[in-house]
Amino acid sequence: MFSLPNLLTAGNLLSGILAILFALSGKIDWAPFFIFSGLIFDFLDGFAARMLKKTGELGKQLDSLADMVTFGVAPGVIMLVFMVTVSELDSGAMEWDVTKFQGWLLSSKSSFNDFIPFSALLIPFFALFRLAKFNIDERQTDSFIGLPTPANTLFFMVFPLMLFVNGASWSSTLPILYSKLVIAGCILLLGLLMISELPLFSLKFKQFGFKGNEIRYSFLLISLGLILFFKVWAFALIVFLYLILSLVENTFFKKNRNEV
Repeated sequence: MFSLPNLLTAGNLLSGILAILFALSGKIDWAPFFIFSGLIFDFLDGFAARMLKKTGELGKQLDSLADMVTFGVAPGVIMLVFMVTVSELDSGAMEWDVTKFQGWLLSSKSSFNDFIPFSALLIPFFALFRLAKFNIDERQTDSFIGLPTPANTLFFMVFPLMLFVNGASWSSTLPILYSKLVIAGCILLLGLLMISELPLFSLKFKQFGFKGNEIRYSFLLISLGLILFFKVWAFALIVFLYLILSLVENTFFKKNRNEV
């Protein structure tokens, strides 16, 4: 039970819990770093399981349970707090008055705008069905059907990361990204992509030659370039790149895909 892969999966779970605690305690700009820690653990547990030949049903179930917290509940809580508190920030602010979030949570809602932040709960809602589907879908052994929960989470971490890098000063140049309706629209769109039947490639290499891995190597190289040039914004762009390259693979490299 307490094998190395399973302990790494537990690290993923604990990272998600810490991200939630930081978001609710007024340090939402630090929460993404625990999400990234969870991403690392999520990669390492699968890698260790394959290397040690410790793959099994227990590990699969533990992985989904941990992912539900780190890539379902945690990003939902982070975006809920973000949408409630972001309009209260002063330029250059780096901390939140958590009592404002508590006040909103306990207050009586009187307008449509007051309810929009609850759309963040669609993230764990769709993640629940995405992860359950993944566990029983035999087509997803070497690729994915629907947007993976880590990719969905990566997109939304751009919002708190921008506050970590620039405080609230970027709101004057990109006010549309503070729009609760825009954020809610993104949540709904990506949520539907999570449960869609869209085939997407995975980064699991069966062999490291270029032939057969054209899309994977292209994705990694372009992602590196995006990170170098766009910094924080690269994380959102990488998710769109992933979707675009998957469509390219489905269209032009379909014969090379190992999918049922």
